[in-house]
Amino acid sequence: MDSTQLAIVALVVGALIGGGVAALMLFAVRTRDRVRVESSVELPDGARAVLQGMDEAAVVVDASLQIVAASAPAELFGMVEGYSLPGDELRTLVRTARRSDAAETGTLRLRRGVEMRLVSARASVITPRLTLIVIRDITEHERVEEMRRDFVSNTSHELKTPVGAVTLLAEAIDSAADDPDQVRHFASRLSAEAARLGQLTSRIMNLSRLQSADDLTELRDVSVDEVVAAAIESQAIPADAAGIAVSRGGDRGAYVRGDVQVLTEAIANLVANAVAYSSRGSQVGVGVRRHDGVVEIAVTDRGIGIPEGEQQRVFERFYRADQARSRRTGGTGLGLSIVKYAVQRHGGEVDLWSRPGRGSTFTVRLPAIAAPEGSADDRRKKKKSKKKSTRTTTRVKGESA
Repeated sequence: MDSTQLAIVALVVGALIGGGVAALMLFAVRTRDRVRVESSVELPDGARAVLQGMDEAAVVVDASLQIVAASAPAELFGMVEGYSLPGDELRTLVRTARRSDAAETGTLRLRRGVEMRLVSARASVITPRLTLIVIRDITEHERVEEMRRDFVSNTSHELKTPVGAVTLLAEAIDSAADDPDQVRHFASRLSAEAARLGQLTSRIMNLSRLQSADDLTELRDVSVDEVVAAAIESQAIPADAAGIAVSRGGDRGAYVRGDVQVLTEAIANLVANAVAYSSRGSQVGVGVRRHDGVVEIAVTDRGIGIPEGEQQRVFERFYRADQARSRRTGGTGLGLSIVKYAVQRHGGEVDLWSRPGRGSTFTVRLPAIAAPEGSADDRRKKKKSKKKSTRTTTRVKGESA
């Protein structure tokens, strides 16, 4: 082998050795980078900024389930950066996602403050050592869905009674066609059941409207005096029939912002409820008080009262404190629900005080507004201010003399 051939062989061997060394160095660098990534707990670029901008609770945890980053709402669930991930169910969800290397979703309960909340949690692996968890609170959504299911179920049940009664009475009238007295008797009962069905349907529609509407449409400055007077007047006939006196007392000239029809129906429902659960010869009082920017309308009776364990349930749809009395008076069990939602839609609240055998007081609280320009109360204030100004001027003149 001559010198030229030796040089070529040496060049090839050198190239092979150099290439091998370069390949080994590249493999080492890539292995080092892979190990660094797999062992790193550093967040990907921009991940922390995304977390801080999220409205939902979200955290990133490492392989030991330590929180390395968290969104602001996550703190409400006790998830704070630097601490362990709380909740056994949530920790199990993360482990499952890491084992399968795929996103896992679950519905579970987490503590938020002092209460347990129903949440939908999704765990996604974003690096070999980091897992992203996004938590969405679905408590209210589930509550609304449950209310909707209950509402449909209860409505169907309540409508069966008057519809069935109407059907039976129609058949009875047909069977007694040759007996005028029986026809009149059944026709009277049929009219009563039809009225009950109409009242139930109307109240269901009103309650549905209050629950579903985004805003009240007929808003204006409402005189509380007019609302109370109209509510009492609407129950005058049932009150007279039951031998119950309804009286009005308290402050005059109060105003609120709202829908006069909705507010009148709400107060009328409270008066009707008080009349229905009062004994003959007793009295129902409607009092108005204005203080600290709030108007209070209290309806008080001396009726049977409500046990403490049932007081929170009286605002539920179709709930009746006394089933037998409700059947006699034709109550639908929707009146107080309408009151609750009507008051809430006006930015107010309704409270109940009651003792068995001593009666009940329902108090509606609404934001007060100033009397509108040109109203009777506004004119009284101006007249009073003018008289005061006149007396002051007369006194000053007398002193000067």
